[in-house]
Amino acid sequence: MKNVLITGADGFIGSHLTEILVSEGFTVKALSQYNSFNNWGWLEDINCKSGVEILCGDIRDANYCKEITKNVDAVIHLAALIAIPFSYQSPSSYVETNINGTLNICQAVLENNVERLIHISTSEVYGTAKYVPIDENHPLQAQSPYSASKIGADAMALSFYKSFGMPITIARPFNTYGPRQSARAVIPTIISQIADGADVIKLGDVSPTRDFNYVEDTCRGLLALLKCKKAIGQTVNLGSNSEISIGNVYKLIREFMGSNVEFRVDKQRLRPDKSEVFRLCCDNSKLINLTKYTPKYTIETGLKSTIDWFSKPENLTKYKSNIYNV
Repeated sequence: MKNVLITGADGFIGSHLTEILVSEGFTVKALSQYNSFNNWGWLEDINCKSGVEILCGDIRDANYCKEITKNVDAVIHLAALIAIPFSYQSPSSYVETNINGTLNICQAVLENNVERLIHISTSEVYGTAKYVPIDENHPLQAQSPYSASKIGADAMALSFYKSFGMPITIARPFNTYGPRQSARAVIPTIISQIADGADVIKLGDVSPTRDFNYVEDTCRGLLALLKCKKAIGQTVNLGSNSEISIGNVYKLIREFMGSNVEFRVDKQRLRPDKSEVFRLCCDNSKLINLTKYTPKYTIETGLKSTIDWFSKPENLTKYKSNIYNV
Protein backbone atom coordinates (compact mmCIF):
# COMPACT_ATOMS: atom_id res chain seq x y z
CA MET A 1 0.00 0.00 0.00
CA LYS A 2 2.29 2.72 -1.25
CA ASN A 3 -0.27 5.22 -2.59
CA VAL A 4 -2.13 6.92 0.24
CA LEU A 5 -4.75 9.67 0.28
CA ILE A 6 -4.96 11.72 3.47
CA THR A 7 -8.12 13.77 3.92
CA GLY A 8 -7.74 16.70 6.27
CA ALA A 9 -4.03 16.78 5.46
CA ASP A 10 -3.99 20.57 5.81
CA GLY A 11 -4.72 20.33 9.53
CA PHE A 12 -2.57 19.82 12.61
CA ILE A 13 -2.38 16.01 12.69
CA GLY A 14 -2.74 15.62 8.93
CA SER A 15 0.27 17.77 8.11
CA HIS A 16 2.50 15.79 10.48
CA LEU A 17 1.16 12.51 9.14
CA THR A 18 1.91 13.66 5.59
CA GLU A 19 5.54 14.29 6.52
CA ILE A 20 5.90 10.94 8.27
CA LEU A 21 4.36 8.93 5.41
CA VAL A 22 6.60 10.64 2.85
CA SER A 23 9.63 9.90 5.03
CA GLU A 24 8.54 6.23 5.09
CA GLY A 25 8.48 6.06 1.28
CA PHE A 26 4.75 6.44 0.64
CA THR A 27 3.35 8.37 -2.31
CA VAL A 28 0.90 10.81 -0.74
CA LYS A 29 -2.13 12.66 -2.02
CA ALA A 30 -2.95 15.35 0.53
CA LEU A 31 -6.44 16.84 0.57
CA SER A 32 -6.76 20.44 1.72
CA GLN A 33 -10.17 22.04 2.12
CA TYR A 34 -10.95 24.29 -0.83
CA ASN A 35 -10.74 28.03 -0.22
CA SER A 36 -10.53 31.00 -2.55
CA PHE A 37 -7.13 32.02 -1.16
CA ASN A 38 -5.55 28.80 -2.47
CA ASN A 39 -4.10 28.38 0.99
CA TRP A 40 -3.05 24.84 1.92
CA GLY A 41 -3.20 25.30 5.69
CA TRP A 42 -0.33 23.65 7.56
CA LEU A 43 0.76 21.91 4.36
CA GLU A 44 2.34 25.26 3.53
CA ASP A 45 4.87 24.57 6.30
CA ILE A 46 5.75 20.91 5.74
CA ASN A 47 9.30 19.92 4.84
CA CYS A 48 8.29 17.77 1.84
CA LYS A 49 5.75 19.93 0.03
CA SER A 50 7.37 19.44 -3.37
CA GLY A 51 7.04 15.67 -3.03
CA VAL A 52 3.31 15.64 -2.23
CA GLU A 53 0.31 15.90 -4.57
CA ILE A 54 -1.84 18.52 -2.86
CA LEU A 55 -5.52 18.58 -3.78
CA CYS A 56 -8.14 21.18 -2.89
CA GLY A 57 -11.74 20.14 -2.43
CA ASP A 58 -14.48 19.21 0.01
CA ILE A 59 -15.51 15.82 1.39
CA ARG A 60 -19.13 16.99 1.40
CA ASP A 61 -19.11 16.50 -2.38
CA ALA A 62 -19.70 12.83 -3.18
CA ASN A 63 -18.53 13.03 -6.79
CA TYR A 64 -15.30 14.74 -5.76
CA CYS A 65 -14.63 11.99 -3.20
CA LYS A 66 -15.04 9.36 -5.92
CA GLU A 67 -12.52 11.14 -8.13
CA ILE A 68 -9.77 11.58 -5.55
CA THR A 69 -9.96 7.98 -4.30
CA LYS A 70 -9.19 6.53 -7.71
CA ASN A 71 -5.81 4.78 -8.05
CA VAL A 72 -4.96 4.88 -4.34
CA ASP A 73 -4.21 1.89 -2.14
CA ALA A 74 -5.36 3.38 1.15
CA VAL A 75 -7.23 6.35 2.56
CA ILE A 76 -6.60 7.88 5.98
CA HIS A 77 -9.71 9.91 6.70
CA LEU A 78 -8.91 12.79 9.04
CA ALA A 79 -11.09 15.54 7.54
CA ALA A 80 -13.64 16.72 10.09
CA LEU A 81 -14.95 19.68 12.01
CA ILE A 82 -13.48 19.20 15.48
CA ALA A 83 -13.96 22.34 17.58
CA ILE A 84 -16.36 21.48 20.41
CA PRO A 85 -17.44 25.07 21.26
CA PHE A 86 -18.34 25.83 17.64
CA SER A 87 -20.46 22.67 17.51
CA TYR A 88 -22.83 24.32 20.00
CA GLN A 89 -23.30 27.19 17.54
CA SER A 90 -23.42 25.28 14.26
CA PRO A 91 -24.38 21.64 14.86
CA SER A 92 -25.78 21.04 11.38
CA SER A 93 -22.39 21.78 9.81
CA TYR A 94 -20.91 18.98 11.92
CA VAL A 95 -23.51 16.54 10.63
CA GLU A 96 -22.83 17.61 7.04
CA THR A 97 -19.05 17.32 7.32
CA ASN A 98 -18.48 14.56 9.84
CA ILE A 99 -21.33 12.18 9.06
CA ASN A 100 -22.22 12.92 5.44
CA GLY A 101 -18.57 13.53 4.55
CA THR A 102 -17.62 10.15 6.04
CA LEU A 103 -20.45 8.51 4.11
CA ASN A 104 -19.08 10.03 0.89
CA ILE A 105 -15.59 8.74 1.62
CA CYS A 106 -16.88 5.25 2.46
CA GLN A 107 -18.93 5.04 -0.73
CA ALA A 108 -15.97 6.25 -2.78
CA VAL A 109 -13.59 3.74 -1.16
CA LEU A 110 -16.06 0.93 -1.82
CA GLU A 111 -16.69 1.91 -5.43
CA ASN A 112 -13.00 2.29 -6.25
CA ASN A 113 -11.93 -0.91 -4.46
CA VAL A 114 -9.45 0.86 -2.20
CA GLU A 115 -7.52 -1.71 -0.13
CA ARG A 116 -7.70 0.04 3.27
CA LEU A 117 -9.56 2.84 4.99
CA ILE A 118 -8.38 4.23 8.33
CA HIS A 119 -11.21 6.31 9.75
CA ILE A 120 -10.21 8.72 12.50
CA SER A 121 -12.52 8.88 15.50
CA THR A 122 -11.97 10.70 18.81
CA SER A 123 -11.94 9.89 22.52
CA GLU A 124 -14.70 12.50 22.95
CA VAL A 125 -17.19 9.82 21.87
CA TYR A 126 -16.70 8.14 25.26
CA GLY A 127 -17.80 11.18 27.27
CA THR A 128 -16.84 11.34 30.94
CA ALA A 129 -15.28 8.01 31.87
CA LYS A 130 -17.54 5.50 33.58
CA TYR A 131 -14.40 3.49 34.33
CA VAL A 132 -10.68 3.87 33.67
CA PRO A 133 -8.67 3.11 31.77
CA ILE A 134 -11.18 3.39 28.92
CA ASP A 135 -11.14 0.44 26.55
CA GLU A 136 -12.92 0.13 23.22
CA ASN A 137 -15.99 -1.44 24.88
CA HIS A 138 -16.68 1.65 26.98
CA PRO A 139 -20.19 3.08 26.36
CA LEU A 140 -20.43 5.96 23.88
CA GLN A 141 -21.93 9.18 25.27
CA ALA A 142 -22.81 12.15 23.09
CA GLN A 143 -22.04 15.07 25.41
CA SER A 144 -21.68 17.64 22.62
CA PRO A 145 -22.96 17.99 19.05
CA TYR A 146 -19.37 17.34 17.96
CA SER A 147 -19.13 14.03 19.78
CA ALA A 148 -22.59 13.05 18.53
CA SER A 149 -21.47 13.67 14.95
CA LYS A 150 -18.35 11.55 15.45
CA ILE A 151 -20.36 8.71 16.99
CA GLY A 152 -22.55 8.85 13.88
CA ALA A 153 -19.52 8.93 11.58
CA ASP A 154 -17.94 5.94 13.34
CA ALA A 155 -21.17 3.97 13.08
CA MET A 156 -21.49 4.81 9.40
CA ALA A 157 -17.91 3.69 8.73
CA LEU A 158 -18.28 0.44 10.67
CA SER A 159 -21.53 -0.33 8.87
CA PHE A 160 -19.62 -0.45 5.58
CA TYR A 161 -17.38 -3.15 7.03
CA LYS A 162 -20.32 -5.19 8.29
CA SER A 163 -22.53 -4.63 5.24
CA PHE A 164 -20.03 -4.73 2.39
CA GLY A 165 -16.84 -6.18 3.85
CA MET A 166 -15.01 -2.91 3.29
CA PRO A 167 -11.51 -3.14 4.87
CA ILE A 168 -11.81 -0.41 7.46
CA THR A 169 -10.17 0.33 10.81
CA ILE A 170 -11.53 2.92 13.21
CA ALA A 171 -8.64 4.65 14.98
CA ARG A 172 -9.69 6.48 18.14
CA PRO A 173 -6.98 8.91 19.28
CA PHE A 174 -7.08 10.46 22.72
CA ASN A 175 -6.05 14.12 23.04
CA THR A 176 -3.24 14.91 20.61
CA TYR A 177 -1.02 17.98 21.04
CA GLY A 178 2.15 19.41 19.52
CA PRO A 179 3.48 21.93 16.99
CA ARG A 180 0.86 23.46 14.66
CA GLN A 181 -2.10 22.68 16.88
CA SER A 182 -4.96 25.18 16.79
CA ALA A 183 -5.22 27.68 19.63
CA ARG A 184 -8.73 26.33 20.30
CA ALA A 185 -6.93 23.53 22.17
CA VAL A 186 -5.80 24.06 25.74
CA ILE A 187 -2.04 23.40 25.45
CA PRO A 188 -1.45 25.93 22.63
CA THR A 189 -3.74 28.35 24.49
CA ILE A 190 -1.56 28.21 27.60
CA ILE A 191 1.79 28.31 25.77
CA SER A 192 0.88 31.11 23.34
CA GLN A 193 -0.50 33.37 26.09
CA ILE A 194 2.62 32.94 28.22
CA ALA A 195 4.95 33.36 25.22
CA ASP A 196 3.13 36.57 24.27
CA GLY A 197 3.86 37.97 27.74
CA ALA A 198 0.38 37.94 29.24
CA ASP A 199 0.26 38.98 32.91
CA VAL A 200 -2.72 36.73 33.58
CA ILE A 201 -3.83 33.98 31.20
CA LYS A 202 -7.42 32.98 30.53
CA LEU A 203 -8.56 29.37 30.77
CA GLY A 204 -11.73 27.34 31.22
CA ASP A 205 -12.22 24.56 33.77
CA VAL A 206 -8.82 23.14 34.77
CA SER A 207 -10.12 20.19 36.79
CA PRO A 208 -10.83 17.69 33.93
CA THR A 209 -8.19 15.07 33.16
CA ARG A 210 -7.02 14.03 29.71
CA ASP A 211 -4.76 11.40 28.18
CA PHE A 212 -2.43 13.69 26.21
CA ASN A 213 -0.39 12.31 23.32
CA TYR A 214 2.36 14.02 21.34
CA VAL A 215 1.46 14.32 17.68
CA GLU A 216 4.28 12.11 16.43
CA ASP A 217 3.06 9.29 18.66
CA THR A 218 -0.48 9.61 17.29
CA CYS A 219 0.80 9.58 13.70
CA ARG A 220 3.07 6.59 14.29
CA GLY A 221 0.12 4.77 15.80
CA LEU A 222 -1.94 5.47 12.69
CA LEU A 223 0.88 4.19 10.50
CA ALA A 224 1.08 1.01 12.60
CA LEU A 225 -2.64 0.41 12.11
CA LEU A 226 -2.34 1.03 8.36
CA LYS A 227 0.22 -1.78 8.19
CA CYS A 228 -1.79 -4.17 10.38
CA LYS A 229 -4.25 -6.45 8.58
CA LYS A 230 -5.48 -7.82 11.92
CA ALA A 231 -6.89 -4.37 12.65
CA ILE A 232 -9.42 -4.58 9.81
CA GLY A 233 -12.95 -4.36 11.20
CA GLN A 234 -11.60 -3.20 14.56
CA THR A 235 -11.92 -0.02 16.62
CA VAL A 236 -8.59 0.76 18.27
CA ASN A 237 -7.70 3.38 20.89
CA LEU A 238 -4.54 5.46 20.47
CA GLY A 239 -3.30 6.77 23.79
CA SER A 240 -0.70 6.63 26.52
CA ASN A 241 -2.57 4.81 29.31
CA SER A 242 -2.10 7.82 31.62
CA GLU A 243 -3.99 10.96 32.60
CA ILE A 244 -3.21 14.43 33.88
CA SER A 245 -5.45 17.33 34.85
CA ILE A 246 -5.54 20.54 32.82
CA GLY A 247 -4.43 22.33 35.97
CA ASN A 248 -1.30 20.20 36.27
CA VAL A 249 -0.55 20.66 32.56
CA TYR A 250 -0.71 24.42 33.17
CA LYS A 251 1.73 24.06 36.08
CA LEU A 252 4.18 22.01 33.98
CA ILE A 253 4.09 24.49 31.11
CA ARG A 254 4.60 27.40 33.47
CA GLU A 255 7.59 25.62 35.04
CA PHE A 256 9.16 24.73 31.68
CA MET A 257 8.72 28.31 30.41
CA GLY A 258 10.13 29.84 33.60
CA SER A 259 6.95 31.80 34.24
CA ASN A 260 5.02 32.77 37.38
CA VAL A 261 1.90 33.76 35.45
CA GLU A 262 -1.43 33.07 37.12
CA PHE A 263 -4.68 32.20 35.40
CA ARG A 264 -8.29 33.20 35.78
CA VAL A 265 -11.36 31.35 34.61
CA ASP A 266 -12.95 32.88 31.53
CA LYS A 267 -16.64 31.98 31.59
CA GLN A 268 -16.97 31.90 27.80
CA ARG A 269 -14.42 29.04 27.76
CA LEU A 270 -16.55 26.83 30.00
CA ARG A 271 -18.65 24.06 28.49
CA PRO A 272 -22.25 23.60 29.63
CA ASP A 273 -22.23 21.47 32.82
CA LYS A 274 -23.65 18.32 31.25
CA SER A 275 -21.43 18.69 28.18
CA GLU A 276 -18.04 18.83 29.88
CA VAL A 277 -16.05 15.60 29.71
CA PHE A 278 -14.40 15.40 33.13
CA ARG A 279 -12.17 12.36 32.77
CA LEU A 280 -10.42 10.55 29.91
CA CYS A 281 -7.72 7.91 30.28
CA CYS A 282 -6.89 5.44 27.52
CA ASP A 283 -6.49 1.69 27.67
CA ASN A 284 -4.02 1.19 24.80
CA SER A 285 -3.54 -2.56 25.25
CA LYS A 286 -5.43 -3.42 22.06
CA LEU A 287 -3.12 -1.22 19.96
CA ILE A 288 -0.07 -2.84 21.58
CA ASN A 289 -1.41 -6.36 21.10
CA LEU A 290 -2.26 -5.77 17.44
CA THR A 291 0.76 -3.76 16.32
CA LYS A 292 3.37 -3.83 19.12
CA TYR A 293 3.47 -0.03 18.86
CA THR A 294 3.78 2.02 22.06
CA PRO A 295 4.05 5.81 22.48
CA LYS A 296 7.57 7.19 22.76
CA TYR A 297 6.98 10.65 24.29
CA THR A 298 6.23 11.42 27.93
CA ILE A 299 4.07 14.43 28.73
CA GLU A 300 7.25 16.23 29.83
CA THR A 301 9.26 15.60 26.65
CA GLY A 302 6.25 16.33 24.45
CA LEU A 303 5.47 19.61 26.19
CA LYS A 304 9.08 20.78 25.95
CA SER A 305 9.13 20.08 22.20
CA THR A 306 5.82 21.90 21.78
CA ILE A 307 7.00 24.90 23.82
CA ASP A 308 10.19 25.12 21.72
CA TRP A 309 8.11 25.31 18.52
CA PHE A 310 5.59 27.87 19.79
CA SER A 311 8.32 30.05 21.29
CA LYS A 312 9.87 30.75 17.89
CA PRO A 313 8.64 34.18 16.71
CA GLU A 314 7.88 32.95 13.19
CA ASN A 315 5.47 30.40 14.65
CA LEU A 316 4.00 32.46 17.48
CA THR A 317 2.98 35.25 15.08
CA LYS A 318 0.51 32.83 13.45
CA TYR A 319 -1.54 32.77 16.66
CA LYS A 320 -3.85 35.42 18.18
CA SER A 321 -3.35 34.62 21.84
CA ASN A 322 -5.48 37.56 23.03
CA ILE A 323 -8.60 36.25 21.25
CA TYR A 324 -10.65 33.27 22.37
CA ASN A 325 -10.49 30.82 19.47
CA VAL A 326 -13.83 29.03 19.28
